[in-house]
Amino acid sequence: MHLRTASLLAAAGASLAAAEGHQARQATPTGTDAWAAAHSKAAAALARLSQNDKINIVTGVGWDKGPCVGNTPPINAINYPQLCLQDGPTGIRFATSVNAFAPGIQAGSTWDVELIRQRGSYIAAEAKGLGIHVLLGPAPGALGKIPNAGRNWEGFGADPYLQGIASAVTIEAIQAQGVQAVAKHYLANEQERNRETMSSNVDDRTMHELYLWPFADSVHSNVASIMCSYNKLNGTWACENDKILNGILKNELGFPGYVVSDWNAQHSTNAAAINGMDLTMPGSDFNGRNVLWGPALNQAVNNNQVPRSRLDDMVKRILAGWYLLGQDRGYPAINLRANVQANHKENVRAVARDGIVLLKNSGILPLNKPKKIALFGSAAVVNPRGRNACVDRGCNEGALGMGWGSGTVEFPYFVAPADAINERARSDGTQVSVQATDSTSGVSNVASGADVAIVVITANSGEGYITVQGNAGDRVNLDPWHNGNQLVQAVAQASQNVIVVVHSTGPIVLETIQALPNVKAIVWAGLGSQENGNALVDVLYGLVSPSGKLPYTIGKSQSDYGTSVASGNDDFREGLYVDYRHFDSKNIAPRYEFGFGLSYTNFTYSDITVDSTAKAGPATGKTIPGGREDLFETVATVTASITNSGGVEGAEVAQLYITLPSGAPPAPPRQLRGFDKIKLKQGAKGTVTFNLRRKDLSYWDVRTQNWIVPSGSFGIGVGASSRDIRLTGTISAA
Repeated sequence: MHLRTASLLAAAGASLAAAEGHQARQATPTGTDAWAAAHSKAAAALARLSQNDKINIVTGVGWDKGPCVGNTPPINAINYPQLCLQDGPTGIRFATSVNAFAPGIQAGSTWDVELIRQRGSYIAAEAKGLGIHVLLGPAPGALGKIPNAGRNWEGFGADPYLQGIASAVTIEAIQAQGVQAVAKHYLANEQERNRETMSSNVDDRTMHELYLWPFADSVHSNVASIMCSYNKLNGTWACENDKILNGILKNELGFPGYVVSDWNAQHSTNAAAINGMDLTMPGSDFNGRNVLWGPALNQAVNNNQVPRSRLDDMVKRILAGWYLLGQDRGYPAINLRANVQANHKENVRAVARDGIVLLKNSGILPLNKPKKIALFGSAAVVNPRGRNACVDRGCNEGALGMGWGSGTVEFPYFVAPADAINERARSDGTQVSVQATDSTSGVSNVASGADVAIVVITANSGEGYITVQGNAGDRVNLDPWHNGNQLVQAVAQASQNVIVVVHSTGPIVLETIQALPNVKAIVWAGLGSQENGNALVDVLYGLVSPSGKLPYTIGKSQSDYGTSVASGNDDFREGLYVDYRHFDSKNIAPRYEFGFGLSYTNFTYSDITVDSTAKAGPATGKTIPGGREDLFETVATVTASITNSGGVEGAEVAQLYITLPSGAPPAPPRQLRGFDKIKLKQGAKGTVTFNLRRKDLSYWDVRTQNWIVPSGSFGIGVGASSRDIRLTGTISAA
């Protein structure tokens, strides 16, 4: 069920173009598909362009010199507009009448493909309504190998398969609206500290099986553009790295689109051009100087340092993205002040709600008209200075809806926990007392006489150009902020019925809280954006049964993860063993495992079936966008029955994990290779289906530079989390 859905844009074949001088490998789509038609139009347009026109198409106008975060000048010869590139993965940055969508990590924790698809569609509808041509998202490059890394919240979770599925459907939804999607940040940009100087040193197998995996899915879904990252990859800047841009992206993955630099991530004129970058953004550094293309590229072409054919290839790739999405026909004019909110807040609430993970519940939830509620924490209310008081959300004051940085959006409104709880309390006749600070003094007075005490705690992170309370993008540790542990302890001394609500960009260590017997429930509310409080009330009061599952592992200590923010270069010594793969391989007991989440009902698993045509051996198909064609063919189907055996309607995320045959190269004990979210009424029974692609059963063979299905018996586990396997089976490949 969770394979790439047949894209409206048919997969394009790829052929290698002859290299000129030092010009590296390039892939060109062939056949009668949409990419080929787009490239044909681009080639025809190219003939009408002067060299100066071409230089202008590939060079941004400079920082802060246009209406969008990235702009190129219009080209009158072909009616090519001033191209508008705008952040980002959570909605439209710097716009005035848009929705602030729930962040990627919250979407990932829903494990709901259709909700994720709708989210992408609505974000793109707002982008198109504002005249934005290129949306800088999604962010499959934030895999989350380091639990406290600053930008993990922009991606969909700490697993390449989950990232790949969510990125692919998001891209398909964005581009179905006629907006160009950009998958970022390519590649292995896993921390904020020293991101503009460090080298991510990744071995070939790890690169393919973890960090490249969701980008391959993105390319297979015909993403128009890939953004190269700030860091070096194996010693060479990502935006001038021949191996990953030409060798892997454009050749091995058959990518027909264009590579755009992250903002000011370019380091050279000639090497960036020759080694595969196609568009420089914003065209200068952030001071408006240091223009590496523009006149400098023009001179390099005239001096034969950069082949003219390479300049033509850049232009064709950029124009092909424009033609591919039909942006040459009646596209709206740029207007970032237009009101494009429509009914899209419905998706914000749904993702915020269905991404909430119930971690612990000793019978206290759902709430049923308590007489008095005591509510604690500065995060229970909107930032007293205003919901958008901090530039790019660069603070942690008041309720938390998203992390900080360029992936943020202005909140059009913000419903904090206190707002929504008070509204519900009025209809129930419940008294609410609020202490909207993190002070441990006076707690007993506020809690006096309350049937239940709710404590809201947070942990925040973001992009490294902003430092918040000593956290320069990456979090300095995995503790709750604002003395959250001490606040919960104080409330637990004053009340026997404590509910802890956590709004966080990623894992925090919960051991102090977990040890308190009066903490009867822990609600992992994640990042609910503008619908923060409404989504929380939906779950606290049982308007819906919680159905979110963790998109990462919550460990008992930071050291349990085996990774940390590097002070210099990062050698990725952990290899394939990231997040739950590491916990499983080292037999470390997490506090809450990857894929975990409780419900107000119960689900029974039964009747597993396995139907397989898998054959051992290498992939042999022709190259299409995403890699060899046969990698995306279904070679096995696994089904199982799920019964709602509890008392209320609910939804379950069934997950499929594989174990490679004993004779295969060393690999993590379990790897996610399927998930299916099924909604069931009380007593109802349904079927979950997992379609496994050839790639899902393959490992990357460094020697042959190919994906190989190993021979032998694969273990199949279907269950409610990575450590709650309910059904088992096997797939044999010979």
